[in-house]
Parts: sequence; C-alpha cells; structure tokens
Amino acid sequence: MTAPAPPRPARSRRPALVAIAAGLLLFALVIVRVLVGTPMVPLDLALRVIGGEAVPGYSFIVMDHRLPTAVVALLAGTAFGLSGTIFQTLLRNPLASPDVIGVTLGSSAGAVIAMAFFQADGRALFWFALLGGLLTAVLLLVVAGGGGPGAAGAADNRFVLVGIGVAAALGALISYLLTRLSLQSAGDALHWMIGSLSSSTWDRAAVLAGALAVLIPALALLIPRLRILQLGDDTATSLGLSVPRTRVALILVAVILCALTVAVTGPLSFVAFLAGPIAQRLAGRPSFPLAAAVGAVIVLLADIAGQNLFGGTELPAGVITGALGAPFLMWMLTRSPTSGSGR
Repeated sequence: MTAPAPPRPARSRRPALVAIAAGLLLFALVIVRVLVGTPMVPLDLALRVIGGEAVPGYSFIVMDHRLPTAVVALLAGTAFGLSGTIFQTLLRNPLASPDVIGVTLGSSAGAVIAMAFFQADGRALFWFALLGGLLTAVLLLVVAGGGGPGAAGAADNRFVLVGIGVAAALGALISYLLTRLSLQSAGDALHWMIGSLSSSTWDRAAVLAGALAVLIPALALLIPRLRILQLGDDTATSLGLSVPRTRVALILVAVILCALTVAVTGPLSFVAFLAGPIAQRLAGRPSFPLAAAVGAVIVLLADIAGQNLFGGTELPAGVITGALGAPFLMWMLTRSPTSGSGR
C-alpha cells in the first residue's frame, strides 16, 4: 500500500482561496451597485428587469443606468489592474504604474487635445487617448532607453524617474489647454479628468469588453516571457529571448489597456497603482488575475461609496480612488527602494 500523499501546504492554497473570495466579493458588489441608491431597487424587481420583463419605473434605472455602470466599473478596474501590474512587474518597481510614470496623463492629454481643438467625443476620443498614451510610452522608451538589454535595474529606475518628469510636463500641458477652452468645455474636461462612471453605457462597456477579449489572451501569451525577463536581461538573452521585442510588446499591451479605459472613464487615479501591490500582499506572490479582480473591486467600491455615503452629494469614483491612493503612494515612497513588485 502506498503512503498517502502529503497535504498541500496552506500557502499553496492561498492564491486560489483569495481568488475565490475576490470573485464572490465582485459578484456581491455588482448586486449592491444595482440595488442600492436613490431609489432603492428590490432584488426581485431587479431580477425581473434583467430577465427581460418591463417594470415601470425600474427598467430604465436598472438596465440603462446602474447595470451598465456596474459592468463598466468591473471592466475598467480589470483593465487598470492589469495595466499597472504589467508596468510594475516589467520595471521591477511598485511605483511604476501608469498613474505615476505619465502614461495615464499622456492619454488624458490626448483626450483633452481632442476636446479642445476638434470637439471630439465618442470613438474619436478613444483614438486620441490611445495616441496620447502610445506617444508617451515611445517618449519614455527613447529617453530612458528602456527597450534594450543592459543594466536592467538602472534602466528600470531611469524609466520611472523619466516618467515622473514626463507626467509633470503633461500635467502642465493639460493645465494650459484648459485655459484655452470655453468655460463650459473646460468644465466638461475637468469633470472628465476627475474620472467618473456617470456616462457609462452599454456601448462603452462593449468597447472595454472587446479590448479585454483581445488583450487578455495577448497578455497570457506574453506572461511566460515576462517571467524569463524577470531573471535579468543578460540571462533572458542567453535563453534566446528577444528582450527589446518583449519589453515593447508588454508596454504596448499595458498602454492600450490604460489608454482605452481612460477614454471611457477618465483617469481613475491610482487604481492601476494600487491593484498589483494589494493583490501581491493578499496572495503572497504577484498575480495578474488577482490584480485584475482587485482593480475591479476598487472601482466598484469607489463608485458605490461616492454615490451613497455622502448624503445628497454624489462624488465621482475618481475622487474616492484618489483619496485612497495618495496616502498609499506616500507610504510606498517611504519604503525601501529595493522592494519591487516583480521580485
């Protein structure tokens, strides 16, 4: 008789248990987002509406407002969480999120330029935001020299420092552009810059869902190469990996995830920055699926809190995420610089 297999250690089950808990929490938050608000929606009526029944007074609230908002929040948080974790893992630095290194502001600058000079909205806004994010990433690669092999740690730190400088310059550019707008246009742009889910529609949810349907499989194909890249550029090159191509491909996926989401929701501050480190702390190791789930939880919680916890005042989700992220950023800045996300 063979001896029974030893039980799996608790640590090996931890990521799976955390993932299940995150999935259940997401499901609960979607339900809360649909039911809670002014007016409250009874669960049985919400289920009837979702099932296709027309319920006067509730069909519009559920199907045209709250449910698409919940879906957009779920998808946007997923995209931001993945984008931030790609940058943090690739650059071996928890500060290297799109919020900090300028990619989010690059997308925002592209969108503000579109609004200021072309009165663009809808699909055109997506393309301008994507172009702004891509141009920012190209600038970072050129100035920081992040595309080629070499002293990985120095290049990665240089990428982050250059990104912080680029973010400051882009912030100044956006401020200047806002002074060139009419009062109404500037107000619209400022509202969008805060980051809000108030304009969520099924069409916007479809844009995010389509992008994720393409980019998540692409990321899944790149993750094994990213793991090799974490061994160091010299080791990765000796194993036959094309370091420049892999870096550029990963950055391209991260930028598109970030830029398209910014075009839909505006720059929801610090979601990309928070998701990866929180997921790593919960699971005990870096996890892209869990980072996506944590990003979605953050956005849903921020939207629910902003809509319901401040009396008659409804705050955009970006205000809540910014309030959460700022102290976390200060805490990260006081940590040892060697405590990177990808280690």
